[in-house]
Amino acid sequence: MTIFTKIKEAIQKKKWMEGDLVVWMILILLCGISIIEVYSASSRDSYKKEYYDPVIQHGTFVVIGMMIAWVLHKVPCKFFKIINTFSLLFLAFPMMIYTMFSSTVINDTSRWIKLGGYTFQPSELTKITLIGFTAFILSTLRTKSGRASDGALKFVGIVTFVCCCIIGKENLSTAAIIFVVIFAMLWLADANRKVLLICGLGLLLAGGLGVMTVKSMSEETVQEIANFQVGKKKPLERFSTWAHRLKDKEERPKNPAEYDITKDIQVTHATMAVANSNIIGLGPGKSVQRDFLPEANCDFIYSIIIEEGGIEFGGIVMFLYLLLFYRSMKIAQQCATRFPAYLVMGLSLMMVFQAMVNMGVAVGLFPVTGQPLPLISKGGSSGFITCSYIGMILSVSRSAKKVSQTKENELQPIPAA
Repeated sequence: MTIFTKIKEAIQKKKWMEGDLVVWMILILLCGISIIEVYSASSRDSYKKEYYDPVIQHGTFVVIGMMIAWVLHKVPCKFFKIINTFSLLFLAFPMMIYTMFSSTVINDTSRWIKLGGYTFQPSELTKITLIGFTAFILSTLRTKSGRASDGALKFVGIVTFVCCCIIGKENLSTAAIIFVVIFAMLWLADANRKVLLICGLGLLLAGGLGVMTVKSMSEETVQEIANFQVGKKKPLERFSTWAHRLKDKEERPKNPAEYDITKDIQVTHATMAVANSNIIGLGPGKSVQRDFLPEANCDFIYSIIIEEGGIEFGGIVMFLYLLLFYRSMKIAQQCATRFPAYLVMGLSLMMVFQAMVNMGVAVGLFPVTGQPLPLISKGGSSGFITCSYIGMILSVSRSAKKVSQTKENELQPIPAA
């Protein structure tokens, strides 16, 4: 019997951490990495405040997030049907509407609502509630053959489209991630795939034409669209940001010596951080680019992870997310009913896809999106919501494990007298 097996048995015997132990270990490892790397990447905040303030604040958020995960993993999965559906209708959706007209502006974007002394992004709440709502609809509205009905497809499609339109005004990348995740859930739920393919290909074609059109626009046209006003509001104000992110990638000079490092500070210093790693890394707390890279402890923390830990450690972090996705799919396969299976698939897809987007941006594969790295980036509300994902997955794994154990016991041969 290995040490790991003994620890597993001791934990499960006392019922401290029920459910999938691998998911628990991934949560603990990513939260541990988060505390170390956020503290290292918060050097500029340390200069402005007390030296240990950033790590104390973030450590407090991490502990609260893990407590949320622990509480939710004890909640029976059936309650998530009611919680998610009513939260979407009576909490998340009204908050999104409120954000459109009256919100806190941070980094030139209106994505936040101020609650007391803290800011909160309604889009984070929308992610988790929309996934639960979609899982409920897909598991309820089904045909006699067991497939998701066309009514379910239309209902989920309309709600998702409305949510993505509201969010996309200020946060296009989040709207795109939500759309991809819900599309994947519909596909896995065996909804009408012909309709899904037509819609998917149509959107890809429209997106491709849109990108080509934006790239061909002059700067004057871009500014005219961005400055378009409806009353006192500029609904397309973010258009210039999207256009510049698409154009800047093409305008890079072939000779690196001619590159203007002041033009796109985030991308430039993130690339320098990856290059500084020299494959093996500089060592924990020895990052150079953290002092120059905006949002080093949030959107671009993966580049700091690579700079300090090397390509190998960056690969380990990526592996943990992929392992989380694999374990979640295994949990979904063990579920006796459809709702928990769809819920786990949607939650894991959201976390892992967002993580891949964040890592792709940090290494220069994607345009800058402003997506945090789940469970690692600094952030209170986003971290709490992500820990809620884990808690719900663990809740499902706890009940799924009991079902699988019952099935195994039923298959056990009756011992001879």
